[in-house]
Amino acid sequence: MATFFGEVLSVYSRAVEEDDDDDLTQNEEDEEIRREIEEKRSVCVQWMSQTDKRSVSCSHLIIAVGLNATGFTSAYVLSCGGWSAVGRVSLWNERSHSSSRTDAAPAPGQPACVLYQQEHNPSVMMCVCTCYVAEDQLFQWAEEVLGCVQKRALTVTVLSDCVLAEYKASDYLSGNSTPFLRALKTATYTGAVACPLLEQPNIITGLSAAVLSHCQVHQIPAVVYQCYSDVTHPDSVTMETYKAALTGVSAAVKMNLCPTSDILQKFTRASDVQSNLYT
Repeated sequence: MATFFGEVLSVYSRAVEEDDDDDLTQNEEDEEIRREIEEKRSVCVQWMSQTDKRSVSCSHLIIAVGLNATGFTSAYVLSCGGWSAVGRVSLWNERSHSSSRTDAAPAPGQPACVLYQQEHNPSVMMCVCTCYVAEDQLFQWAEEVLGCVQKRALTVTVLSDCVLAEYKASDYLSGNSTPFLRALKTATYTGAVACPLLEQPNIITGLSAAVLSHCQVHQIPAVVYQCYSDVTHPDSVTMETYKAALTGVSAAVKMNLCPTSDILQKFTRASDVQSNLYT
């Protein structure tokens, strides 16, 4: 800008300065909101005792993901007794409104992710995960849970559910072929596999894939047993399919091979599908 005497003055636009201030304030608010969301959606392991167990000595960790897998572990394994809840994985997301961040035990049917340990053999642990884990929480869940267990001499077994519609096969699968198991393992897993390996181009997704990827990177022997079923709700036939996967896991894991109908109905009746437009 030039004055009447030829002097050049630098002029700053107040509008530009105000816009810059508004952008800076907005960015700070966005970052604060982002931090609050990340903190709210964080995944952490809470132990029920006051003892710090961030490096639990465990030789075998069994993780059950999905309603049929968790129903199997509850009806066929945990029902035998000798297991005690030692911790839980707390998380929150849009589909897990009843958060497991409380100290009280979850009610039946309530989303939960609980860690169990054998009383007579503490080296065997089981994680029963019935709550939904969002995509942005998968790898954090795997890091938090597996980070609490010593990696030396550790073997991880994952039991997972999958709908039959996601299975790709060149030949037709009849109804007599379902449900069935397929396995996918890490490079360091040298144990026997209780079923055929997963054929290409089939893939494993979700929490099972996050756990398997974590084990592959950290060279932890791990295997995922995925059960393909043509039903959309838990049933006793699909649950029984997992028996072959867990039979050779460890001699210390005892199973109730023939659970009573009352025990099975506890995990199947709550999820009965109502084929009614009005319910």
